[in-house]
Amino acid sequence: MRNEPEIIAGLLEYYKTNPVAFINDWGITFDPRNAERGLPSVIPFKMFPKQEEFIDWAVAKWRGSNDGLVEKSRDMGISWLCVAIAVWMWLFHSGTVIGFGSRKEEYVDKLGDPKSLFWKMRQFIAFLPKEFRPVGWDERKYAPHMRIINPANGSTIVGEAGDNIGRGNRTSVYFKDESAFYERAESVDAALSQTSNCKLDVSTPNGNGNPFFRKRHSGKVDVFTFHWKDDPRKDEEWYRKQCDLLDPVIVAQEIDIDYSASVSDVWISADLVMEAQRNKPADVDALGKWVIGVDAAHMGDDESVIHLRKGRLNLPQVIRRQADGSQLAGAVIEQIDNLGPEAVAYVIIELDGPGTSCYDHLKQSKYGSKIMGVHTGARLSDDRNYNVRAKMWRDAKQYLEDKPVCLYDDSELRVQLASVKYKYKDGLLLMQSKKDYKGLIHKSPDRADAFVLTFAAQAKPVSLRDIYGL
Repeated sequence: MRNEPEIIAGLLEYYKTNPVAFINDWGITFDPRNAERGLPSVIPFKMFPKQEEFIDWAVAKWRGSNDGLVEKSRDMGISWLCVAIAVWMWLFHSGTVIGFGSRKEEYVDKLGDPKSLFWKMRQFIAFLPKEFRPVGWDERKYAPHMRIINPANGSTIVGEAGDNIGRGNRTSVYFKDESAFYERAESVDAALSQTSNCKLDVSTPNGNGNPFFRKRHSGKVDVFTFHWKDDPRKDEEWYRKQCDLLDPVIVAQEIDIDYSASVSDVWISADLVMEAQRNKPADVDALGKWVIGVDAAHMGDDESVIHLRKGRLNLPQVIRRQADGSQLAGAVIEQIDNLGPEAVAYVIIELDGPGTSCYDHLKQSKYGSKIMGVHTGARLSDDRNYNVRAKMWRDAKQYLEDKPVCLYDDSELRVQLASVKYKYKDGLLLMQSKKDYKGLIHKSPDRADAFVLTFAAQAKPVSLRDIYGL
């Protein structure tokens, strides 16, 4: 380039629309762990495919003025990727304002601390060829605390922390670092909604009772998943080492991207569900007849779910949204036809909510004799379970513990099964109600309940006469 300076203008024009090429060609990253192996700590940023995919994804969000969410395993280089995008925008796109926020100021900018985002940005800029740095660039003058200014084109990178996030200038794009850990995430979201058209939440999970979890599973925000298996530097041996060194909760939450890892008082553990989801159909016995659980939804954002179970085998769930009773009944009949009517033992529908309409339609169909309605709130007299719902969940847990089980690998099903809580009332097991779960998570556990309903056939409620001695 320096031998042929006439190509510089063309290079600058090319990199303006090719951020992946710019980062691969000129970017640097920093890893102090290299020093112990006799390698340089500052190294060229040569991205692997998933990292390149993320660059294109994030830039597309900015160009389209759309929000996005990134769930990640630890140590995937996401901070450096966000820094690289910011510097690329700052260099090549005049007048842009790129925002960074984190729960603590020291994570955003702390002098001399490689952990801070702005230290990374200053390093990235410092290692660029002078031909790419802004004319007149002086780090001491144009990169003060929590701010990096491009004197040539007016672009700026700004930082904020804690409750101040979103209180500053309007931004072209805003990176929310580790946003699952914000103390007042709702107020941050409200502030940013008025100041930026593109907010990118980036975090490892932190349980399922926070806005990051709700946003991740809302279906309204595009999600980019950065799993450790996407990193060619990591393999099963690396994973086993992490399991040996780290607490199981940390492994589940920060490596396996498990939103249930830090949730207390849950009835079914995430490990139990994950083990079942790792099994293949050939690993289990599919004995007996099919039992179908149907969890019907209202016409809002909830899902109507059909779950098919035969012995230790569970098929992928059938999901319907905005389906009325007749439409859901038609979907159930289609599943019975596909399986073969003679192979189906029961179709079990919860009647405590909107399932009554579907139940009525199915009862009047040619398969009416196979249809079973269940009032899950009905009391039991078995001295162990408070009601039918508790008995179903107890049997579902026992089923998963009696290994092996093949459960379809669906992250939403896993999250729901491993986040419904329990307590004891009068010495009897009482599961968290749908209403209470939805009040906390802002989403109904429809997929979990459809699976659990397949265990309702053996749960027999008692009458009011039995309960009150009438």
